[in-house]
Parts: sequence; structure tokens; C-alpha cells
Amino acid sequence: MTWQLAAAMYGVVLVALLVFGAGIGSAMGLVGLLAVTVASGFSLWPTLGDIVWNTTNSFTLVAVPLFVLMGEIILRSGVSTRFYRGLSTLMFGVRGGLAQSNVVGCAIFAAVSGSSTATALTIGTVALPEMRRRGYSDKLTLGTLTGGGCLGILIPPSIPMVIYASVVQESVIDLFMAGLIPGVLLTLMFMAWVAVAVRRHPDWAPRESARPSGPEFIAALRDCAPIIALLIAILGGMYFGIVTPTEAAAFGCFGAALLARIYREARWSDLRLALRNAVVTNAVVMFIIIMSQILSFAFTTTGLGRQVASALAGMGFGPFAFFCVLILLYAILGMFVDGISMMLLTVPLLYPTILALGFDGIWFGVVLVLLIEVGQLTPPMGLNLFAIHSIASPAPIGTIARSSMPYIVLIVALCFLLFAFPALALWLPASLKG
Repeated sequence: MTWQLAAAMYGVVLVALLVFGAGIGSAMGLVGLLAVTVASGFSLWPTLGDIVWNTTNSFTLVAVPLFVLMGEIILRSGVSTRFYRGLSTLMFGVRGGLAQSNVVGCAIFAAVSGSSTATALTIGTVALPEMRRRGYSDKLTLGTLTGGGCLGILIPPSIPMVIYASVVQESVIDLFMAGLIPGVLLTLMFMAWVAVAVRRHPDWAPRESARPSGPEFIAALRDCAPIIALLIAILGGMYFGIVTPTEAAAFGCFGAALLARIYREARWSDLRLALRNAVVTNAVVMFIIIMSQILSFAFTTTGLGRQVASALAGMGFGPFAFFCVLILLYAILGMFVDGISMMLLTVPLLYPTILALGFDGIWFGVVLVLLIEVGQLTPPMGLNLFAIHSIASPAPIGTIARSSMPYIVLIVALCFLLFAFPALALWLPASLKG
């Protein structure tokens, strides 16, 4: 069987499984099992047990459930309401201050919680009623929440980066540091768009009237300080080599639990719910990772991955043309598949070609996370759109999608900026090693 026929057959089986309702993890595992069986019969089936063990026994992947748990505790500890309230006070005097607070708040809070969708929901629940009460237009508000929520998987610590590092055997710390500058830059680009939008449409945002008093500013700093301190402690510990990413995640869980204890707003039922959600989320993620490793094993043993990589390299695409094809491919996939599944489905096939064309693996990890962000904002799969739609009644999903479009454009623009200036992602990891 030629590799073209094999690739077409496995592609059809994968799509058919998804169309008939199979989960993406189950579909990847079944296709991988089919490919191994067609190529070698049942002789390689015992190897699958080793794949499951080696995947679940990864020290790097232990960081995933810990970061998920940290985010769950943070989301239920009363920190989000205090943090947003303090940040909106500190942003006084900036035109469209609450909209800017959404972007900055999502960037910081999502970095700690590790979940774009959860952050959009959490900040949105606090921000949306207040912004409507003050006269902000939904055309401005909704996009800052959906777009701002995306920042969490780019600004470290990032769960998709941990998983990507495990799949391609790159350094988690290098990936975290590589995402820091692009994450800050994208936050500034979002804020610049909000400033332009408010200037072009003055009716979208009212002018603030009452200036906060000195004690209110101090209270605002006190409300923001714990989240910022926790984020600095996690990133600083990794940057200076004090802790590994897994140890940093464990420390983050301890810090989140300490905040919950200090604020005394989280009941035992909330903590039990946080533990339950963390276990469920991690079980789903680990199942998808294991199934993707089985599929990757099938690509390797059958030679399909090598042949696809050789075919792509032989098509004569230059680096820029191939980069444009990648953006188009992930934009289409992001409409139908969630980010982690999309990454695990494509990276084993594309990664050899990416390296052969001279792209850096760390750099590509940052670009890939940006393209996952685009998928969070594009229907019909855009999770951030539906998360905000669930709390933004009576705003229709179309209004939310249109308000998110400028942020999609800005994310893609940053991808091209990273292509032109790879040092935006690679300088900080290099300085860490140097």
C-alpha cells in the first residue's frame, strides 16, 4: 500500500469516526491501532502497554494536573472578584478603563488559572454586569472578554506548552520563557485596539466621573497584589532555576490554597468541586495524550510520518509559503477541533518538516499556541465565544463573534511578526541559558 493511499484511508476513518460522534481521543487511538494492525498484524500490540506506561509516567506531565488544580482553587477562592475590582480602580483615568481592565485582568488572571475559557467566564461574570450598568457597549465589552481570555495559554504557565514540550521533547522552561514576551506584546496590541476603538466610537465607552480616593487606591493594590505575587513567584522560581515546572505547579497549588484560606470565601464544598473538576479535566487530557501517542507510534512504525514529511519538503515550499499554509491549516482545524487535540493530531506529522525547513522547535511551540488561540475565537468550535454567550444574554452569538474578529486579526498579525522577528520568542530562553 502506498503512503498516499494509507494516509487517505486513515484520514477517512478519522473523519468518519468524528462525524459519527466518537471523541477525538478515541478516534486518534482507533486510527493508530488500525494503522499498526494493518502494517504489522498483532505483533506490536504488546508495545501499546509500554506506550501507556511511558506517557503517564512522565515527570513533565505531572505539572498538568497540578496547574489545573491551581487554577480551579483560584477560581473558587474569591480572588477573581477582588482582583478585578482592584484592577478597575487602578485603571481609572484611562478612556475605556473597564475594557482595558478586562484585557489586563484576563492576561494576569488567565496566566495563573491556566484556562482561557474559565478565565473568560470568571472575569466576564464580574465585569459584564458592571460594564453594562456604566453604559459600555457590548460591541466593545464582549470582544475584550473573549480575546482577553485567550492570553492565558500564551503567558506562562501554560498547559498546552507543557503538553507540547512532552510530545516533542523540548524544555518546558524554555517554552514558558519564549511565550512571555509575545504574551505581553499581544496584551499591549489588544489594549491598543481598545484605545483605537474607543476613540473611533466614543459612544462605546463612557467617561469616568468619580475619582477614587487614596484609601481606595491602597485597597485596590491590596486586592491585586496576591495574584501578581503568585505569578511572579511561579515564573521567577523557574527562571532562576530554583524549581522545575512540576515543582512550580505544586507551589502554585499551595499558594492558591493559602489565598483561599486567607480570604475565607471558599467553602469545603468549593474545594471538593475544585478537586473533582481538576481530576475530570486531567483524565480527559491524559486520555487524549495517550491516544495521540498511540497514533504517533503508528505514524513512526509504518513510516507514514517520515513519508509525509519528505513529501511536504519535496513540494518546493519556501519557509514563508509553508508558514502561510500552516496558519490556514490550523485556522480551519480550529473551527472543528479543540486546541490540545488539534496540536496532538498534527504535531507528530508536521514537526519533522518544520525542523527540516529551519524553524526552531521552541519558536514553533509559541506560534502553535497562538494558532490555538485563534481556534478559541472561531465558530463553530470557539469555546470562548460560547462561554461568554452563556452569561451575556440577550447578546446573540453573532455579535460576540463579530466583536472578537479584531482580536483574531491581531493574533495572526503577531504570528507574522514572530516569523519576521523570531528573537521575540527566542531571546529570553537564550538569555536564560547564557
